[in-house]
Amino acid sequence: MTTPGGTEEAGPPAALDLPPDAPPSGITATGVARRFGPVRALRGVDVMAPAGAITALVGPNGSGKTTLMMVLASLLRPDAGSVRIAGVDPVQDPAAVRRHTGWMPDTLGVWEALTAREILEMMGRLYGLDRDIARSRAGQLLEWQELSTLADEPARVLSRGQQQRLSLARAVVHEPQVLLLDEPASGLDPGSRIRLRDDLRQMAAAGKAILVSSHVLSELDEMADLAVFMHDGRSVGVEDLAGDGAAGGRYLLTALDVRALLPVLERYAVAYRQQPGRRQDSVSVEVASADEAADLLSILVAAGVRVVAFTPEASRLETAYLELDRMRSAAPVAPDAGRTGGAGRASRRVGRRGNR
Repeated sequence: MTTPGGTEEAGPPAALDLPPDAPPSGITATGVARRFGPVRALRGVDVMAPAGAITALVGPNGSGKTTLMMVLASLLRPDAGSVRIAGVDPVQDPAAVRRHTGWMPDTLGVWEALTAREILEMMGRLYGLDRDIARSRAGQLLEWQELSTLADEPARVLSRGQQQRLSLARAVVHEPQVLLLDEPASGLDPGSRIRLRDDLRQMAAAGKAILVSSHVLSELDEMADLAVFMHDGRSVGVEDLAGDGAAGGRYLLTALDVRALLPVLERYAVAYRQQPGRRQDSVSVEVASADEAADLLSILVAAGVRVVAFTPEASRLETAYLELDRMRSAAPVAPDAGRTGGAGRASRRVGRRGNR
């Protein structure tokens, strides 16, 4: 958020009067299963979300992401497997887990008749904060989320985006060590999405473990350090987004004069395509690795082609997701393939040509 002095300040305001939270620790889930009658929503999920990082939870609708989030938040009891949140078992001590966890569902939920201020004060009181501290904390968070002018309005009159910002403030009212965020950017305008990204990065840098579920892969790619992929109730892969540079794949190549570009591509036998609707100064090429992309760019510059853009057509996370989907379509997973016996063994890399 922008401070009165005009400087940018990311992350929620510090709450110095709150009791210290748990030592830095993250999320570990191993072999988690959950059934709703005949429906097996989770079939053996392994997840590690370390402190000091943002972990993206990625998968199609019905893959079990929200069910897993609710298990981690101690709102659902797993049928099998083990979970540790900041070192605490939510089955054995759900109250302790909730003290250390901030939960942001995909909708604001109940209490729509209360005002924004009352919601935050009530949540602070439920987390054991003194009345005066809860009131002060609510005011700080409303200002942080630029909701001060709506503080005394019923939550039901807030727009979808404003309710999302209030929901995030509610999730961090007690300075949790772990954040579980389900579609946090839904309904946010572009400026609010940028602030959300910056706030989450700041909180991760401060040592919090953040697990984010979203279908907007390009946004996750900008903020996440790790990605856990889910399909049909199973964890099926992990991608390290903070590792080395971009992998191979399709790149969009734009030149000032495409007539100078095409002969060079043909001379070096580089396959290209011009897609309907694309700008006429751009072509799409495929490379096998980041090194090959760098070599091609060097060749074009040396040949006098005035290149103005050379970038992957899809984000790294989108590329990994599509590659994983392609691999799963070609070779369906056996019924028990999701039970890897540990989150560490679930961390096979996907979407990188060098590791196929």
